[in-house]
Order: sequence, then C-alpha cells, then structure tokens
Amino acid sequence: MSRSIRRRPLAFFMKIKLALLFSLASFLLLPTLVNGQVDRNALALTPPMGWNSWNKFQCHVTEDLVKSVADSIATNGMKDAGYQYVVIDDCWQVSRDLNGTIVADPKLFPSGIKALADYVHSKGLKFGIYSDAGSKTCGGRPASQGYEFQDAQTYASWGVDYLKYDWCNTGTRNAEEAYSTMNRALLATARPIVFSICEWGSFKPWLWANGIGNLWRTTGDIHDCWDCKTEYETGFVLLLDRNVGLESFAGPGHWNDPDMLEVGNGGMTTSEYRAHFSFWALLAAPLIAGNDVRTMSEDTRNILLNKEVIAVDQDSLGQQGRRIWKKDDLEVWSRSLSDGGRAVILLNRSKAASEIAVTWEQIGYPAHLDAKVRDLWAHRDLGIFHDRFSTKVDSHSVVMFRVLP
Repeated sequence: MSRSIRRRPLAFFMKIKLALLFSLASFLLLPTLVNGQVDRNALALTPPMGWNSWNKFQCHVTEDLVKSVADSIATNGMKDAGYQYVVIDDCWQVSRDLNGTIVADPKLFPSGIKALADYVHSKGLKFGIYSDAGSKTCGGRPASQGYEFQDAQTYASWGVDYLKYDWCNTGTRNAEEAYSTMNRALLATARPIVFSICEWGSFKPWLWANGIGNLWRTTGDIHDCWDCKTEYETGFVLLLDRNVGLESFAGPGHWNDPDMLEVGNGGMTTSEYRAHFSFWALLAAPLIAGNDVRTMSEDTRNILLNKEVIAVDQDSLGQQGRRIWKKDDLEVWSRSLSDGGRAVILLNRSKAASEIAVTWEQIGYPAHLDAKVRDLWAHRDLGIFHDRFSTKVDSHSVVMFRVLP
C-alpha cells in the first residue's frame, strides 16, 4: 500500500487537501445548533445589509419588482459591497387557506413566494419577508398572532432567510412574549432565519431582546428629512438622538436598529444623505437600503457603495459608536475598531459652516500620540496629526475619518 501511495501524483493529494479544507470551512460557516435548533446569537455577526421595499414602494410591491431589484443588486455593485438580503415588506399576503396557511396575493405574486425566493437565491442573494405580531399587519393584512409556528414553518419551506416582524394591532399583548414566541417558532424550523424585531422601541427591546432577535428597532419610523417630525415618522437626526446611550446593548448577533435607510429617496440633500449613511455605519446599524436601486443617481450610488464607510459598519469588533462631545449644534462621535483605530464623525447640525475639533484623549488615546487620519468620503489620507484633528464642517453635514496610531 505504501508503494501505491508514493505513485500518486502530487495533484491528487492537493485535491484531497482542498476538499478537506472546503468541508471544514463549510462546517465552520454553519450556524451553531443547540438541541437541534439554530443558535440565534450565531446569526448576523455583523449588521445585516440589504434592501427593503417599504420606504420607496410601500404596498406597491410585486413579483416583477422584487426580481428586477434582485437583478440590479446582483450587478450594480451592491452585492459586491455586502448587500445581501432582499426583503419584501407589508402587503404581500391576502388571506389564509382552509388549513390556516398564509396565502400570497396571486395577482401580485403569480409564481408564489417560494419561486420568488428561489429566484433571489439564484442571484447569490438572500430572501426576506414581513409579518406582524398582532391580529393584522400595519397594512391590514393577515398577521401571525396565533399562527407563529405554522407561519415559521411556511417561511422556512419557502426558503426565507430574514423575517421582519412588526407591532401593529397587538392590543394588550406583551412584547417580550410575542417576540419570544416567534423566535421559538423560527428556531424550531432549524433554518437560519435572521429575526428583525420591529416594535419601534416602545418597550425598550434592548433590555430583553438579546437572544430573541438579531436586531431590534430602537425608534419609530424614519422620515426622509433632516429633523422634521410627523405623527408617525421622525427625521434622521432626531432618531440619532434616541440612540444615544444604547451603545452597550449592541454587539455581534444583536444590533440596535434605528430603522431603514432613506438614502436616495429625495427628501434630503446629498450632504444630508452622506451624514445619514455615515451615522448608520458608526452606530453599527443594519444597512437596509430603501430606495429604487434600479434607477439611483450617481450621488446615491457613491453613498451606498462607499466601501470604506461600509467597512466601519461591518467591523468585526461590533462596537457601536457613541457621542463623546456636544456643544450647541456641533458634535463629535467615535467608534472603536478591531485594528485599534477609531472611526470619528464631526457633525454640524447648524445652518452655517463651523470648525470642529477632536482630541486624541477624547477617543481614548494618549495626548502625545501621533496618528494617521484618513477621510472616508474623500478617500484620501490627510496626514499624521499630533494630539488632535480639526477641520471645517459644512452646514447639515459631516466629516468622517479613521484615526490609526
């Protein structure tokens, strides 16, 4: 036998080695199973990235729309930048059949949800869907209260990878009970389904949702504006304020979610959208685009595809950034990164340009340190700085940079 082994060509052993390495890598990438169920904390080790239909299309969602969006994400650079989940929001469902199984609108989704999920998967992307913890969804469609385990099994059979679970028409239901029930139902399917808790921060989910969901809304709905407020929606910087002090609750597998992105939907300037995207990355928030990615402008594309800013959001340390200085309408925010560096944002909320400075001591370095500063929107190194960095920041704008000793 030893002579036979010696006669094998080297390429044969290389193939065996590669096969073993591939098998090991595949095993390590599988979510950890606990008692035959998926480990919730093993999913979404970095904040989820993808697209959701609601902010742009609301109830006007169809099979053809979702397919065309998946086609665009797969080819326009978004997939390569890390966007992977294509999520249908409300209004896809119309009824339940005689067995209680949820039924998709046959006019809008004639091929059925499973075929649509298969199509999204064929593009190398993942598929997400929406439901609600109440008697009806926010759009008045059939929801999952009382059908949690049946719906979870249905979603798993369709190939769903992500569930957004809303909080309309819940009456006096307890939020922790409601989301725990659906979490158990999802885990029982043994399919790794990222669970997005969307109860708008009403019952402080950051205090109880770790291990139940992978992300939880900390706020009400976002509105496509800088600082306006309507009955149900709030501008971006006001949502930002509501996340101050929540940084300790976020980490790999469990993220604070200040709602989906509005970048490219027309309600803010390019500078304001750049600030919006910068802060969602600094907050380690899910980056769920909500625009029409099929027809976006070059400015929108440059924001959503900024890989240096995305790298901050996806940093493996998973530490949410925090506000470290504020004076009137000027602010400094910082986030620690896995390479020992810091991501820093200088924010100017005022109506006039202003100089803003950050000291190394404010971001946890000794004052005497020399550090390299790189502008993440200009994509260029600004030089070596001692003790501090200062620059002019335009109105309703940010400067975002990395500091590395």
